[in-house]
Amino acid sequence: MKKILFMFALLISAVVGVNAQTAYQSAKVFDNVSIGVTGGISSPLNFNSVTPFNTNFGIRLQKDFTPVVGVQAEGLAFVNGNHFANDVNTWVKATNVGVNGVLNLSNLIGGYKGSPRVFEVSTVTGIGWLYKWDTSSNYLSSKTGVDLAFNLGNEKQHSIVLTPAVYWNLSSGNGVEFNRNHAQLAVNVAYVYHFKTSNGTHHFKTHDIGLLNDEINKLKEENVGLKNVVKSLNDEKSKLNSQLAALNSKDGASSTLVDNVLWVIQFAQGSSNLSSDAKNVLDKVVKANKAVDVVATASPEGSKSTNKTLSEKRADAVVKYLTNNGVTVKQSVGLGATSNTANRLALITLSK
Repeated sequence: MKKILFMFALLISAVVGVNAQTAYQSAKVFDNVSIGVTGGISSPLNFNSVTPFNTNFGIRLQKDFTPVVGVQAEGLAFVNGNHFANDVNTWVKATNVGVNGVLNLSNLIGGYKGSPRVFEVSTVTGIGWLYKWDTSSNYLSSKTGVDLAFNLGNEKQHSIVLTPAVYWNLSSGNGVEFNRNHAQLAVNVAYVYHFKTSNGTHHFKTHDIGLLNDEINKLKEENVGLKNVVKSLNDEKSKLNSQLAALNSKDGASSTLVDNVLWVIQFAQGSSNLSSDAKNVLDKVVKANKAVDVVATASPEGSKSTNKTLSEKRADAVVKYLTNNGVTVKQSVGLGATSNTANRLALITLSK
């Protein structure tokens, strides 16, 4: 007994593990609904009188809450009278209407992969109302059976379902009991159509939790990368602030020239020509319509005199553009190379 319980616990653990990796997309109330027509034969379960077979036909309506669990309503009419009603003159000898719980064993054990399998096994168990037309009697009934579904179509929207089941008359004896002398063994075949759902398919859609976790981890890595970029930019900002501090203390170039820098222009290496981006910045200076000071620098590739001359040409180019557009430039200076890094800038501040 302990071994059996241990094996059962292992099975449950495996089932939970398989299904824990899958999350289902949210479904609306009328999603995952199917309707079918069914027909078959039945005979007394005690086999005392196998023939004639009781022919039956009916309809079934099913709503699946998950790929594993659903509920099914079924109505059957039994035509012949073997063990149901031998003397009644009506064509239909008995009817049974029941509500059954459905447990999809294929999805429970193997997990749902986002689409139904070609072949699936489900248990079907529930209670119902049995009415016998010969005596106009009402009985409590029960169904215990198995749905063997063959899912067809490109979207598995059609199913052919073979259903062996036992229909129990629970209240025909003493109290409520499962008595094979008051039961019918039936074999039915049903055609079932699965309606299209709000997700555009005829069944559940899934999210793979493993893939979602991989995507989350990827986004976390990208976030770390972005943080590194931000840190690098902050380091570069600190470096530029240090260069500005060096400019402030250069040859009395007057800290007033580089305090509170409002506009920065960058030049190409070895050039004092204003690019279109530079002119766009200078147009903002013109729009501000304030008196300004200009400080220009060079990168350290050339000689000291060459860098000094180049930085002065850059300052002159900026001053010329601004004055031609009506801006007053009170001070301008070219400082040459001010650091060991590429520093081909013109810094523009408001005059004090």
